[in-house]
Amino acid sequence: MPPTPGSAAPPPTRRGEFLAGCRDELPILLGVAPFGMIYGILALSAGLPPPAAQAMSSVVFAGSAQFITAQLIRDGAPGAVIVLTVFVVNLRHALYSASLAPYLRHLNGWWKALLAYLLTDEAYAVAVTRYARDGERTDVSPWRHWYFLGAGLTLWASWQVSTAVGVFLGAVVPESWSLDFTLPLTFIALVFPALRDRAGVAAALTAGLVALLALGLPFKLGLIVAAAAGIAAGMFAEARS
Repeated sequence: MPPTPGSAAPPPTRRGEFLAGCRDELPILLGVAPFGMIYGILALSAGLPPPAAQAMSSVVFAGSAQFITAQLIRDGAPGAVIVLTVFVVNLRHALYSASLAPYLRHLNGWWKALLAYLLTDEAYAVAVTRYARDGERTDVSPWRHWYFLGAGLTLWASWQVSTAVGVFLGAVVPESWSLDFTLPLTFIALVFPALRDRAGVAAALTAGLVALLALGLPFKLGLIVAAAAGIAAGMFAEARS
């Protein structure tokens, strides 16, 4: 029953914040679930055993890093190159953490570790929108970290299930059905919505061009060179504007 005019809204609760985070994350799952399925299929085509493919979704829990890891394993890249590439790809999470830190700095170490594990592009987008609306005041809701927990766990559960479905499908899809093309299509779909300003366009075009020029470098090092060039181009365009 909604509060009558002039009456105070009911105080927030842990359960209410948690369920609100779950609810706000649900629409995003429509786009996340297909990527999890595609990853599961590609991981098997790269030679990963089904348990290892599924475990990567639980341990790494980062879609773009998992896609790239599967490709590098398929191409026989050394372990050091895989680790370095994943590190570069996931550097954006440091920016996400810095953005959320003012709203979560009062939490203890266990909470921060748990939310850091659940921090993804999609969970960040939902959480930072809510926190920016409330501001840095903790009196708005002392339980709003439960909102982040609800959003993160909802995404985590969806990713595990969709990966498992992809692993199952990958085990029955004939090898003659080449699915390699789905990897670049996935990243194209992720990049285009983010091209909203001059710096983003400059970074994407530069990284794409350098990736093509550096395609012949061993161990897929062209990917790291392209990422560095894209970051530099984006920073330069941002400074000029």
